[in-house]
Amino acid sequence: MADTNPLAVVTLEIPSRPEYVGVARLAILGVASRMRFSYDEVEDIRLAVGEACTRSIDRLNGGLEAEAHRIILRCLIDSNRLTIEVQNPLVPAPPRPEPLPELGGLVPESDLSGVLIRILMDEVDQEEREADRLQLLRMVKYVAR
Repeated sequence: MADTNPLAVVTLEIPSRPEYVGVARLAILGVASRMRFSYDEVEDIRLAVGEACTRSIDRLNGGLEAEAHRIILRCLIDSNRLTIEVQNPLVPAPPRPEPLPELGGLVPESDLSGVLIRILMDEVDQEEREADRLQLLRMVKYVAR
């Protein structure tokens, strides 16, 4: 997913603390509701952003200096899509959960947020950039035609 020249860019920086996830959700509500998304699509976007921020916080809070970390949300607004980038410092990831036979082969709850984000958004891409020590989650939602 390459960046194009968006019509507008909205950036929000929040501390990596759970009480600020609501701020991110409210900000994305304001952005998405000004586009041609349906009410349900706006709620899907809002939920995906909340899950993405919570995942970042969970990952960052494993580090010793979690309070000093920031999460940056960048919304790229185009006429036919909304791209949301959630960026946080790169810290060692906890081990990935394995599917559990007692759950019928499902992954543990801790990885369900990733599944939920993929269901709610049209495109999801995650990268870890060692060069600048950043983790970036990019989510795209297209406006229905």
